[in-house]
Amino acid sequence: MNFDLTPDQQAIREAVQAVCARFPDAYWRARDDDGRFPVEFHDAMGQAGWLGIAIPEAFGGSGLGVTEASVMMQAVAASGACLSGCSSIHINIFGLMPVAVFGSDEQKHRMLPPMARGEVKACFGVTEPDAGLNTTRLTTRAVRHGDRYVVHGQKVWISTAQVADKILLLARTTALEDLAAGDRTGGLSLFYTDLDRSKVDVRSIDKMGRKCVDSNELFIDGLEVPLHDRIGDEGKGFRYILHGMNPERILLAAEAVGVGRAALAKATAYAKERVVFDRPIGQNQAIQHPLAENWVELQAAELLTMQAAWLCDSGRDCGAQANAAKFYAAEAGFRACERAVLTHGGMGYSKEFHVERYLREIMIPRIAPVSRELILSHIAERVLGLPRSY
Repeated sequence: MNFDLTPDQQAIREAVQAVCARFPDAYWRARDDDGRFPVEFHDAMGQAGWLGIAIPEAFGGSGLGVTEASVMMQAVAASGACLSGCSSIHINIFGLMPVAVFGSDEQKHRMLPPMARGEVKACFGVTEPDAGLNTTRLTTRAVRHGDRYVVHGQKVWISTAQVADKILLLARTTALEDLAAGDRTGGLSLFYTDLDRSKVDVRSIDKMGRKCVDSNELFIDGLEVPLHDRIGDEGKGFRYILHGMNPERILLAAEAVGVGRAALAKATAYAKERVVFDRPIGQNQAIQHPLAENWVELQAAELLTMQAAWLCDSGRDCGAQANAAKFYAAEAGFRACERAVLTHGGMGYSKEFHVERYLREIMIPRIAPVSRELILSHIAERVLGLPRSY
């Protein structure tokens, strides 16, 4: 059993680190202040060829796996870009997997290469205000009229919609009341289409962190979607998006580990330099031990993440491991970020030292795209065999 990165994976990490080195903490602090999308970083990653890392080679990507994508995203987060950097390119990595797997050849050739090259930006339109995590209860409606669908409804917490050209949209093509008895997942269809702002009102949500990657409410009133923008068969959209959910959880876990490592590096450096009572504070075990514990937890989180990625790339069932990795890495990353602030003392509350931004951003993988509690319910039911609780 070999836990080392392969030479190719190590090369990916080093190459991504080289790109990220051009965007230091000062860049990300400025984006946190002004809220401007990090277009320079997005373009740099696109020009270096990283945005298509998991897109098949035949459609302009590198054709690599979730493992390599995880290596890349952990390197981005660990550079200090944290979730601001990762979220600006996240949908490029996992978002169009349903197209790559279930789309027609024409759709793959039309949709995937521009995403791999970084020429278009997309958002992922699933969550709704009245459904939350209960995706099967979505109500946004797409009604077919000949060779197109007309969509009405509302979405919430849609990232990058302020800058997106396209939307990967999950909408109901069969009304809830018309579904067969016991059908919990049918009636939803998946579309990848233009985000027509004359038909979609995009309203930004002012939020706690990751200011430069916008989150939004979408009010959709008469969006016309051509039939050729529907992915796969009508009514099977829920099954299609499941194909991207485990990879998304794994990538978020990798990102959480990266943020935790960035925080731990800052805290360790400060503990070596900060002198109180004529000695560096890092000489005190009350400072040393919590930081050492953070290192242990982040190591364990990375191993769990890489196991989940390996299972996914091997075509094996990885649901439990992907969820467990996302759960544990988010918690380990949060504890490292919290400890970094506490190690800095009062200066940890200052934006000058960056760790307060890390703490705000690490909340994202604890909350999204699925809550800690729902992950625990999933494992209790699917792994431990306990009765369904919801």
